[in-house]
Amino acid sequence: MPRPKHCRYVSSTPSVTYFKPRGIPLRELEEMTLSVDELEALRLADMEGLTAIEAAKHMRVSRFTFGRTLASARRTVAQALCLGCALRIEGGSYALSQYGTQTRHKEISMQKIAVSSEGPTLDDYVDPRFGRAGGFVVVELPDMKVDYVDNGASQTMAMGAGIETAERMARAGVEVVISGYVGPKAFDALTAAGIKICQDVEGVTVREAVERFVRGELPFATASNK
Repeated sequence: MPRPKHCRYVSSTPSVTYFKPRGIPLRELEEMTLSVDELEALRLADMEGLTAIEAAKHMRVSRFTFGRTLASARRTVAQALCLGCALRIEGGSYALSQYGTQTRHKEISMQKIAVSSEGPTLDDYVDPRFGRAGGFVVVELPDMKVDYVDNGASQTMAMGAGIETAERMARAGVEVVISGYVGPKAFDALTAAGIKICQDVEGVTVREAVERFVRGELPFATASNK
């Protein structure tokens, strides 16, 4: 069985995905394909001027993997230019990194994600409750290592369930929480602990929620659910 390809992280998907020589009909051109992660390797090394170690850290791969990706990208671009081929940019094993709003160069490391869940696996559905969720599936990116934090004790509390659950997330070293409804007190407790919050997520599995987060489709909340 072939070894699965390690996911590479990129800053954004390309806005332009096709290049061709001027004046030659597309039907007459041979086409080369550059993957999105190969384009990111070119950007980091040849446009940003990062070292292999720095660039590999951005893409969350080994230096060896980065070097191999960069070499493949340069070879593909060189062939397209020298042979007069069309160049298509698509595909590859990649996910979007989370970047701060202040600068596009400083990556925010969001590696440990807790998703309120109706069960202990990636295929269980997201529990729309935060404070009284039965538990949380904790996923470590990029390797998708899974752990489970039981939250049953908070379900029996008359008051303060949200704050207690937030403290439990902090003790587990969680950096991001994904849930449905996060009340004001729980929101404040999570924020005070430095934990980012993605809310209004329900009707999907934990796996689907994590995939949406990785693709950059879940914004960080700036206020609690009312």
